[in-house]
Amino acid sequence: MVVLDLLGRRTALRILWELRGAPMTFRALQDVCETNARLLNTRLTELKASRLVEHGEGGYRLSAEGKRLRTALQPLQGWAQAWAARDLTGFEAADHEKSD
Repeated sequence: MVVLDLLGRRTALRILWELRGAPMTFRALQDVCETNARLLNTRLTELKASRLVEHGEGGYRLSAEGKRLRTALQPLQGWAQAWAARDLTGFEAADHEKSD
């Protein structure tokens, strides 16, 4: 799927995540995404071309399509939170045994 290729590119999901609220300027996005200007500019160009992000007064923001994508990804956020909170006690011991 083309959209998974786009979203899998470095910083693409981070940009979309940071734009979930109020519009942000290029500089503010660069700071919160902790990336360089060249990469950010490339990703924003791609995200604008795919109509997920738009630029207007106040800076960059999610387009209507970007907001629909955010809604579609919300179940993944719930899963990711549960995954991050799981108990890894036995997993870490088993992983260490494999490396011996």
